Amino acid sequence: MIGGSLADGFKNTSSETGDDSIVGTARTLRIGHDRPIRISAGHRLLHHDGKCSRPHGHNYEVSATVTGELTQAGWVADKGDITAVIEEWDHMFLLEAGDPLVEAFEAAGDGDGVVVLEAPPTAEVMSVVLEEKLRDALPETITDVAVTVRETSELCTSGV
Repeated sequence: MIGGSLADGFKNTSSETGDDSIVGTARTLRIGHDRPIRISAGHRLLHHDGKCSRPHGHNYEVSATVTGELTQAGWVADKGDITAVIEEWDHMFLLEAGDPLVEAFEAAGDGDGVVVLEAPPTAEVMSVVLEEKLRDALPETITDVAVTVRETSELCTSGV
């Protein structure tokens, strides 16, 4: 039953009364905080002096916090739209523009498996780029986006 009577302890919903007073109310949606979105991706840090300069991969854990106004649909954003953006990087290889591996992947016929970033593919950069991608993909009613990327249990970065 949607809504109900006041005697039942429920208020009538806007769909029953025509009252749209909840549309536009500010809310925050958290996705993946208790159960992170997991993606596997390879990368390398081209200008690093240590072992991270070699191609390797991680099982990243990603979560997002999205703040905005409730839409007519009754939510801040569709969870599926958020996870779809993050999952675009699942089983991809993240490389910095100018890395010779970009051309090597293309020559091997695997160019569609590479995500080229304008900065080194660190967890910090990943969180910034994913925030930008989400801002572009989500409705204009969104006012803030923060993404947390956990590369390992020892390394975690976020916009908040």
